[in-house]
Amino acid sequence: MTEPRRAYHRPGDVRAAFAGLVALSLSTFVAITTELLPVGLLPQIASGVSVSESTAGLLVSVYALLVAALAFPLTAWTRSLPRKPLIVATLVGYAASNVIVAVAPNFAMIAAGRALGGIAHALFFSVAIGYASRLVRPEFTGRALTIATLGGSAGFVVGVPLTTSLGTALGWRAAFWVLALLCALMALVVVWLLPPVEMLAASPDDAPRPTGSVGALATVGAVNTLAFLGHYAVYTFISVMLLGAGLAESSVGPVLLAFGAVGLLGVWFAGTFVDRRPRWATLMALGTVAVGLLGAGLAYPHLWPLLAVGLVWLAAFGSLPAIIQAAAIRAHQGSPDTAGALVNSTANAGIGLGAALGGGVLAVSGIAVLPFVGAAIVLVAVLVVVFARRAFPADPPRS
Repeated sequence: MTEPRRAYHRPGDVRAAFAGLVALSLSTFVAITTELLPVGLLPQIASGVSVSESTAGLLVSVYALLVAALAFPLTAWTRSLPRKPLIVATLVGYAASNVIVAVAPNFAMIAAGRALGGIAHALFFSVAIGYASRLVRPEFTGRALTIATLGGSAGFVVGVPLTTSLGTALGWRAAFWVLALLCALMALVVVWLLPPVEMLAASPDDAPRPTGSVGALATVGAVNTLAFLGHYAVYTFISVMLLGAGLAESSVGPVLLAFGAVGLLGVWFAGTFVDRRPRWATLMALGTVAVGLLGAGLAYPHLWPLLAVGLVWLAAFGSLPAIIQAAAIRAHQGSPDTAGALVNSTANAGIGLGAALGGGVLAVSGIAVLPFVGAAIVLVAVLVVVFARRAFPADPPRS
């Protein structure tokens, strides 16, 4: 009975789990790049298959809504399967999705390829978040998640701009071919570096607590939805705001790259405080996002003040994924994969609904009103955290 257990990774500190966390981080890099690549290539894709840009935009929204709808059921259906092969399978799914898009002769096949990517994404992040927490002891959960999600920030900062530039130079199909190759390569990296983790023998920290667990996890999900809803209601249309403030069209790309880069400061903040002062870190991150959005509304249409508050807003938002993921796992409702599914589903629901809300506000009231709407939504998330001490405790659990 003891021999099979020796094949599993024994949770320790971050140093002992570092190779596996790097494998997860590299995987999140290609996952986020796959999710967001069409954003930078929508005009080329639309022209290539003879559809409008608004129709091509459905490739992003449908992807996000599929993730939101499927994260929980896919996680439940695969709960008894080994985690490492599931990670590998999702990366193969990403690769196949990108290949289908690269060879698609029409929009319907592109949509089918993106749907396959959405299915892979629904399972990948649910499993990956739980996987990172299983590689370390409970007191290192936040730092482990910070490392594992760093690749997602890098995908936003580096992956999407580079593949977008490649698609612009060589054609959008070439960008998807390159990304398919990277996804396949990451599957091999995971096979090599990621240690297997045990599923059936849950630790005491994984067991649900007698009272308050369901409410705590639901509260974390609500905060995550509100944070992503408020952020993406504005950020989806950040290019419109920048151009309206007088930024040259040729400078939009470099500015967005800078906005993404400061998100890495947020990742550093999360890694520093999420395991030591989780409640304070949550309030600081959400509060700064709300203030940054409010500042963007007050600064518009003046370009330089808008750029300054934009840097603050996006640096703060970069810290939220790891902070919220740690809070969901520490709610102790079911397995870490259940927590991962919740974070995955609510984040993508916020993205999809935020884009729709932002579009509606933009059409009715104009771009100047949009940041105030986003700030109000994130402020509600701040108030929820203030009153939800059980979901967002001051001190993390210890082993």
